[in-house]
Amino acid sequence: MPISKTIAVVDDDLAIREALDDLMVSCGYESRLFSSAEDYLAAPDRENVDCMLLDVDMPGGLSGLDLQKILSTDQKRPPIIFVTSYLDGRTKAQAMEGGAFAFLGKPVDVKALLAHVESALLL
Repeated sequence: MPISKTIAVVDDDLAIREALDDLMVSCGYESRLFSSAEDYLAAPDRENVDCMLLDVDMPGGLSGLDLQKILSTDQKRPPIIFVTSYLDGRTKAQAMEGGAFAFLGKPVDVKALLAHVESALLL
């Protein structure tokens, strides 16, 4: 049996984290949940993450874009798929220029999300 890929879900909204966790697990992936960028950065085994679903706006600390910028210096950075309510062109351009694999709006189109996750895991 193949080893399951690990998807990190970084979002301050508990309902979104749980919904994405349920979706990823139902598709055979392992899921790791983080309520903030800081929580993700503090994870001792974050190098084992194969793909990241990341929100842009997380009050009280680093944003998703901040986390993306920090991770850009990591040699083994997972592909980042933004899942956000912030769909303005400037935010999307900043995310994509920063190396995001995809930028999706909330509520997320499940088929599109899964297609992007599958493609990102092929990298």
